[in-house]
Amino acid sequence: MDFTKTDEQELMLENLREFCDRWVTEERIQDWYDKRRVDDEVCKAYLEAGFGYMFIPEEYGGIPSDAQTLAMVVEELMRTTGATMPFMSYGLSMYDLATFGTPEQVAKGMEAYNETGQQCFSLALSEPGAGSDNQSMTATVHWDDENGTCVLDGAKTMVSHAETAPYIMFIGKDEDPSHDNKSYSMFLVPKDTPGITMAPLHKIGQTSTNFDEVYFDNVVVPQSDLLGEKGKGFKQLMHNFEIERIMLSAHSLGLAQAALEEAARYAAQRVTFGQKLFKHQLIAEKLTDMEIKCQNMRNMLYKTAWEFDNGIPVRLDSALCKRYLSTTATEVASDAMQIIGGLGYTTESKIGRIWIDARGDSFAGGTEEIMVHIAGREIVKKYASDLL
Repeated sequence: MDFTKTDEQELMLENLREFCDRWVTEERIQDWYDKRRVDDEVCKAYLEAGFGYMFIPEEYGGIPSDAQTLAMVVEELMRTTGATMPFMSYGLSMYDLATFGTPEQVAKGMEAYNETGQQCFSLALSEPGAGSDNQSMTATVHWDDENGTCVLDGAKTMVSHAETAPYIMFIGKDEDPSHDNKSYSMFLVPKDTPGITMAPLHKIGQTSTNFDEVYFDNVVVPQSDLLGEKGKGFKQLMHNFEIERIMLSAHSLGLAQAALEEAARYAAQRVTFGQKLFKHQLIAEKLTDMEIKCQNMRNMLYKTAWEFDNGIPVRLDSALCKRYLSTTATEVASDAMQIIGGLGYTTESKIGRIWIDARGDSFAGGTEEIMVHIAGREIVKKYASDLL
């Protein structure tokens, strides 16, 4: 495996840094975190620069890409800005829609995406009583074949982009909300459909992405809004989780690298007890361990991305990657805050934002505990399949 960047990748990352220099200032970041969204003009600029089209099929106007390049772009975006830029995932969401949507549905999504640069749909999956335990979902889909409609009911929570996306990707159980029912169907529903209401949730970090509870009360939609196959909604949703986990791991790595660089610069300038801070052995040890962790994170991430690109199953490695990188990024950010000291625990310091944002990655795309659940089973299959 050779992870040397190609000339094309180097040029892409240089263009990305130029984009960040022009569009992503500290003042703007703070504004986006305060108002819970990134300005349309910045999302549109990211899209028009080409980054937002990565992974979308060419027939819909996308740019052919691979997981390694996507990981590089997401890592560099987070490293350069030291903040969560929600538009990093918009193209991947369109890739999901293109995977199981009809040409008409994909065209509607692309039209909305091209207009504002914002993600075209929010994913209404988790419920107040069904987060990691998806089988406990109680939202329902009632099929009215006589009228060619469906009625959607249920309460969804932790819905990212609910306030800015024009569509909602709803998933619910067909007819029966009981725990044993494994028939789920998915719909692409306009956000302004009668019966849909929402209430904001206020996260600790990553607040540049709005986050809401969304309620479906007798929401009537045409059956043509069905995404993919009836009863196969949850399997469809799981289809692209592995590339999502690679992207989220790249987000964690970028934040960790930003924290390391911030701490190293501070340690090179700060003078305590008559010498530069980095010359104190305890500080040098922290920096050393942070560098080891970042290198290990990068090696694991790019190995997993390489496997994905070469058709090697990554169910195990994507779970290991997601678990290790999300937890380790928080550790690196915490050590960086310790090096910077009390100043790092203020809102005037970028490291505080990085630390809070990194912590949120332990929940997104599957919790640490769910990654253990997935990886544990795969490890036994890998080494003891003859005993199963």
